[in-house]
Amino acid sequence: MDTKFLGRLAAGCVAVSTIIIAIIVSSPMNPSRAADPPAQTADTFSSYVGKDGSISRPADYRDKFVFLGTYADATKGDTSIDEIHNVYAPLESVQAFRRDGKFPDGTVLVKEVCGADSDKLTTGQAHWVKDTKLWFVMIKDSKGRFPNNPLWGDGWGWALFKASDPAKNVATDFTTDCKACHIPAKKDDWVYVRGYPVLKK
Repeated sequence: MDTKFLGRLAAGCVAVSTIIIAIIVSSPMNPSRAADPPAQTADTFSSYVGKDGSISRPADYRDKFVFLGTYADATKGDTSIDEIHNVYAPLESVQAFRRDGKFPDGTVLVKEVCGADSDKLTTGQAHWVKDTKLWFVMIKDSKGRFPNNPLWGDGWGWALFKASDPAKNVATDFTTDCKACHIPAKKDDWVYVRGYPVLKK
């Protein structure tokens, strides 16, 4: 048998083994780690929040979020309902609330404020949504990620979008533009959870 050939063959096997070992060592020990999402930071904890704390309106909330509940309001102080408020949130936030009794950071609440129409039908005096007038958006932030942004405070980011320009947040200060309407819900983290039966365990 050709001993030189065997020597070259052995040397080749050693070289290939070295390459394979190098590849294994340089590869991640857990391949699934590559698919893990990045840790949340001030600018990544919600896809609807910019680095500066700017808030955008989820355009597809009716398709991707869970319907929480409805409030019918008589804003003119009489008994005539003239607005219907529908509220939505992501499914994972609803599940977290059922489990923990609170919304996790990054939760997005969308309230669409709609005009109402009414008529006496066979079931009685009925009211229904006529058109969308504006949207309120709240984003949970228990860590105070944007201390110098007037749209953030009391554990939430606050935004207001009008139907005439749904991409523009017209709120400038949550204390004057948003918070006042939520005072009756202060004990419930500023959210009217009493009207959202889907949050119950």
